[in-house]
Amino acid sequence: MSSVPLAASLVDLLLGLELGASDKAARDRWSLEGVTWQPGQDGVIEVGARQFEASALRLASGALVLEIDRIAVRELVAQMRIDAGVPHLSAIQAGEAELSGVKLHGPLTVPPQIRGAWDAMRSAGAAAPGTPADAWSLGPLGEADGTIRGEITDAHLLFDAEVTVPIRQGQIDFNDATVEHLGPDSRMGVSRLGLYVDAPNGRSYLYQFASAPLSGVEFEHRGALLSPWVSERGKLYLKAFGETMLRHSGGGPGQGVTEQARLLLGRTALSGEVQLGDGLLAVPGLQVRLEGRGEGRNAVGMHSDALGQGLAVEMASLSAANAVADWRGAQLGCDRITARLKLQLVVDGPHMRFILDIGNCKVAGARVDLRPHRDVPDA
Repeated sequence: MSSVPLAASLVDLLLGLELGASDKAARDRWSLEGVTWQPGQDGVIEVGARQFEASALRLASGALVLEIDRIAVRELVAQMRIDAGVPHLSAIQAGEAELSGVKLHGPLTVPPQIRGAWDAMRSAGAAAPGTPADAWSLGPLGEADGTIRGEITDAHLLFDAEVTVPIRQGQIDFNDATVEHLGPDSRMGVSRLGLYVDAPNGRSYLYQFASAPLSGVEFEHRGALLSPWVSERGKLYLKAFGETMLRHSGGGPGQGVTEQARLLLGRTALSGEVQLGDGLLAVPGLQVRLEGRGEGRNAVGMHSDALGQGLAVEMASLSAANAVADWRGAQLGCDRITARLKLQLVVDGPHMRFILDIGNCKVAGARVDLRPHRDVPDA
């Protein structure tokens, strides 16, 4: 059965999206096989399908656009209720799903859930148990290993510079970071004022703290007594530091990337590889547990010819479990997901946009709950 009106209406009911074909020259196609209809308890009707397939889809929500070349879902079961003669979806489950040629693109904006968490933090003034900011968790950074490299062209008073920042077991030890250029090399570090570079012409701050972070930082140490020489450049513990900074994002005056750093970004090429660890990755409204470090999964590669123009991030083998997300009043989840990801961030004047390509995506134990539901549970 193709061009199934019921299937299209289900998508509209579920996601509230504008639905159409991704390629106007080739119409979107739908098919259902092995359809069943069975009354259940408490007035619930179960509609099932042995297999559901669709191709050349385009779904839009404002400026956000999702394109799917093909999706195949097996063992699909939808629960419906009839209220005043109108069918309403309450839940959908699927044994497994495969997607190919998936592209999501649109402007890069802060989601309402995250903006709400930031607003709550600013009004509260501090991170406290039970606030929305507690949803932040960057567990995979706790065991991250890799190297970030930057090439700065015609750096101010430093000529060309090559920056190397090693990441070992989730830590950046600035004693091991290097900034090489013509003449005496510079050194990176972290003080209570922010992240800095000590160059022959003096200290410059790349990122300034509104107040010293409460966790995730080991600040620089100077020599004995009042010695001006720095003996230890400091460390960042990425998981704790990242969570602290996210919980306090939107912070006070004087916080953020400095103007000098913004100018450098326009002349900085970046490359790197980082192997993420296993653990919980969560932001307000979304959480997932990364797995498979032992098999080399969830390694991240990044590249940019100029950070001021954009950045490309690739994940050749995403492997995750127990994903849960809240979106448009629905709760979406799955037991396991594997995929290949490529994310491009593009700077267009004062605006930013993103393009997310997803390939070889397989989902097991997918579910959607449209009933009033609890908050995202702990994984």
